[in-house]
Amino acid sequence: MNVFWYMCAPDGAYPWQPEGSRQVDYGYYKQLAQAYDHLGYTGALFATGAHDVWVLASALLAHTERLRFLVAIHPGLVAPTLLAKMAATFQEFARGRLLINVVSGDAKMLGAYGMMLPHDERYDMADEYLQLWHRLFSGESVTYQGKYFSTDGAKLALPVSESIAPPPLWFGGSSDKALEVAAKHVDTYLSWGETQVEAVKARAAHYGRELEYGIRLYVIVRDTDEKAWEAAADLYDRMDDAAITANQRFVSRSDSVGQQRMTALHGGLKPENLRDLEVAPNLWAGIGLVRPGPGTAIVGSPDTVLRTLEAYQKAGVDTFILSGMPLLEEAYRFGEKVLPRLDVSREVSNARNYTWSTLFDRDLTTVKSV
Repeated sequence: MNVFWYMCAPDGAYPWQPEGSRQVDYGYYKQLAQAYDHLGYTGALFATGAHDVWVLASALLAHTERLRFLVAIHPGLVAPTLLAKMAATFQEFARGRLLINVVSGDAKMLGAYGMMLPHDERYDMADEYLQLWHRLFSGESVTYQGKYFSTDGAKLALPVSESIAPPPLWFGGSSDKALEVAAKHVDTYLSWGETQVEAVKARAAHYGRELEYGIRLYVIVRDTDEKAWEAAADLYDRMDDAAITANQRFVSRSDSVGQQRMTALHGGLKPENLRDLEVAPNLWAGIGLVRPGPGTAIVGSPDTVLRTLEAYQKAGVDTFILSGMPLLEEAYRFGEKVLPRLDVSREVSNARNYTWSTLFDRDLTTVKSV
């Protein structure tokens, strides 16, 4: 089992309110990275936020020993050749601890960076982008003229096919287009509190591939189930109308299918009883009222949380990206109460099972090696 913890602002006991927010700066990030490394987490997710993830991850690398760095990227915001160079450099300096989280985002967020592609076309672009990425990391020199990208003799100078392992690709997305990109290109498919293992597995098999599967969740763990739900109730009591309205206004403009499914779990409405948002045993959707993205949490005692994680594992999920609020205290709480009872890996396989020549013959008819 791979267990990652979250690494991104904002943070605090209830960060949707000013009085519940915590200053997140370089010193605090160092505390987080060293805590995750010390506690034995597999790695940390460097999600897109206020800080640039490449600068942040690079700044924290020297403060860790074994922690893996799962760094988010948005296809198309940086040219594939430049991103491959950045990743190869980090992978060399990190001694193989880099993982790439491919995020297609939504129209509102990407529009701020000048990308105006509609939802489905973003995945078509990502398909082309990742095919070029794989050719570069195979050590090829590539000249290519495509719909979205062009290269002229593109090649990585670092010996990526010899001493530098290509960083594994992770990916999340719920639409049909997203599942197709995942099946063709990535190593680990991520979901938000839901399992689509069988659907993705079937598509991957079409390309002669097998994937690993992960899930992104919050965790509220206390000594007993009762105390865990009391902690959830404390968060719930602080979800005021203003915070809920602001978040629901923000997510309503998203064209992300995953975000739409998260919103459907609560409909933007706060019932009187927080347990009305318990969408499955010990799985609570209340956090989605005030936070965008994955908004479900496992709530319970260490035994309950352990059983829930094991149930996901039986469904085919071996990787968990978890978080709590605040990040530091909850990383310690989970790291001391649950993590020692899990068979946690500190290594993530770099193994590949691509049949790229077949994919390129079908999809990149204009690519030629030079």
